[in-house]
Amino acid sequence: MLTPLATLRTALELRLDAAARTWLHTALSDAREGEESQLPRWERHFAAAGRRCATAEGPAHHLPATDAARILLLHAAGVDADTATRLYREGTADERRAVLHALPHLDLGDAGLPLVADALRTNDTRLVAAAVGPYAAERLDAHAWRHAILKCLFTQVPLSAVAELPARAAGDTELARMLRDFARERTAAGRPVPEDLHRALALAESPSEES
Repeated sequence: MLTPLATLRTALELRLDAAARTWLHTALSDAREGEESQLPRWERHFAAAGRRCATAEGPAHHLPATDAARILLLHAAGVDADTATRLYREGTADERRAVLHALPHLDLGDAGLPLVADALRTNDTRLVAAAVGPYAAERLDAHAWRHAILKCLFTQVPLSAVAELPARAAGDTELARMLRDFARERTAAGRPVPEDLHRALALAESPSEES
């Protein structure tokens, strides 16, 4: 389920100290105003979020505080596909993760799919988990989504990270076949079958709501 931005902001502010809250308000104001310069102030805030939010206690609505701050900045700035792609390509792993989490909050259409595909090609479990959120649930086609599930199982990313798993997996006979093949390969190689696989298989073998 996609967390509303207002809820995300409230959860984040509750975990920031006074100085960090002041920084967040300034950063969001800069992002909303926009600038015509080589490096807008909000992009500098985007890079500095890791340091500025380091004092936050606990996650902001299940997300690291730094990610939450960066999502709010990206939305406030109204970034386009080119900017989101540049920030992802040039960013640190933490910045890339934040861009991925921000995708469902941005008006990019399918333009964010190459970023999801890139993250799913990595073995960075943080990026893989971020890539299978609400944006992927809505935008990935059936073939790519099934392979995303296998990627999670292969890299040991919990399937709880996969948005809309029950709805998309239900009655998916091709996914069921792929999961059974994956389980057989693991067993033949003397490797354990992830417990999450059995859960996904049960969903795929169950009737879909449309059937």
